[in-house]
Amino acid sequence: MTEAKRLAAEKAMSYVEDGMIVGVGTGSTVAYFIDALGRDPERIRGAVSSSEQSTERLRRHGIEVLDLNATGPLALYVDGADECDGAKRLIKGGGAALTREKIIAEASQRFVCIIDPSKEVDVLGRFPLPVEVVPMARSLVARKIVALTGAQPVWREGVVTDNGNLILDIHGLRITDPVALESAINQIPGVVSVGLFARRPADVVIVGGEPPTVR
Repeated sequence: MTEAKRLAAEKAMSYVEDGMIVGVGTGSTVAYFIDALGRDPERIRGAVSSSEQSTERLRRHGIEVLDLNATGPLALYVDGADECDGAKRLIKGGGAALTREKIIAEASQRFVCIIDPSKEVDVLGRFPLPVEVVPMARSLVARKIVALTGAQPVWREGVVTDNGNLILDIHGLRITDPVALESAINQIPGVVSVGLFARRPADVVIVGGEPPTVR
């Protein structure tokens, strides 16, 4: 799927306009997009990054990384996904950057999601749903999730987010109402963010291929 990821990332460049500040996500597909931006770093004013990993890659290409508090609303955010359904709703957070990704998506006028064909699903939930939690609330949140969903949350041991929090991955879900589940999990005390992007889905999904599919 490496070539499909690269093709999706290249297609996303058609949404980049001269002088933009671009919101940039995290992950292997986004890495190709950052490399594409890096071919002409002077074309954009800078980027708002969702992770330390992406920040490092952007800076290696000579792209200035800016603070969202200073930039205000963004015209464009480009990111990948772990799953995408037919309504452009997503599961994200496999790279543990879901909270910052969700913040940048919310701040952006257009959210372009770049994926390879393996990420397309009819119903979300095959990929374990990540939830970022405050460390002291890990067990509490896990119990609440079991009561809410009947599914199994698993602590992603050894992983600490860029915000200093932990990740629970919920296994065994079949998410038929992503907006309702996103809202319900967000209400659990100790939850920082849930990796469902349903209330604010992608605006455009680019599926890598020859040629890429845009929907």
